[in-house]
Amino acid sequence: MTPNTFHIELREHVLTITLDRPDRLNALTFAVYEELRAYIDHLEARDDVRAIVLTGAGRAFCSGGDVEDIIGELFSRDMKGLLQFTRVTGALIGSLRRVSKPVIAAVNGIAVGAGAVIALACDLRIANQKARFGFVFPQVGLCGADMGAAYLLPRVVGLGHASELLLTGDVIDVQQAARIGLVNKVVAGDAVVPEAFALAARLARGPAFAHAMTKKMLEDEAHLGLDAALEAEAQAQAICMQHPDFREAHEAWKAKRPPVFEGLS
Repeated sequence: MTPNTFHIELREHVLTITLDRPDRLNALTFAVYEELRAYIDHLEARDDVRAIVLTGAGRAFCSGGDVEDIIGELFSRDMKGLLQFTRVTGALIGSLRRVSKPVIAAVNGIAVGAGAVIALACDLRIANQKARFGFVFPQVGLCGADMGAAYLLPRVVGLGHASELLLTGDVIDVQQAARIGLVNKVVAGDAVVPEAFALAARLARGPAFAHAMTKKMLEDEAHLGLDAALEAEAQAQAICMQHPDFREAHEAWKAKRPPVFEGLS
């Protein structure tokens, strides 16, 4: 599957996806939403891809929905048409959360609106010093709960910070984003993509089956009580212990060599 609306590069089992509309600050169009979701879903079956980096070309990560391509067109839609669009945008976030490979956002500049939610939906976020984040939906008269933001953001930064960001629509700088836990690491300028790639490559060398299980449990356990979570983790770990990677790690330790882990299958 070769995408038309963004660039891809596969190296060391890391697939880098680069949104490529730098003249529009990588604003999203209807086509980008649809194709990016389909492409993320397609990666689930790719054993050659073991980690994903998502970034933007130029000086922005993503400035959200394109005002010309999307916003203006929405005024002509009825409720059914509007709901069709909002479900499409949410489907992209669902795909990012469901894909079993770790996804790292390399935030190289502004990430606002849908762009902020896309970064939020990734498993980890590396940002440069120029990065800014804003869930700016209230600034355009919309609810802050968009594309899963009200579900995901409190889990990352806590209810108080999430409430403030989603109610005010304020844009925050990378230092504040790091202080509240929205960003995992801040790096200088052009180092953001190499830093994200290095982390992704490290994860790609790790146990893919176990990483997929970790992602699943992080998602599933958000809805469980402690006893149910303990039982779910007991079962998950027992399944991982049956996977060849568990024995490979032990054999590698005995032989004093790096382990060579399998893919998901």
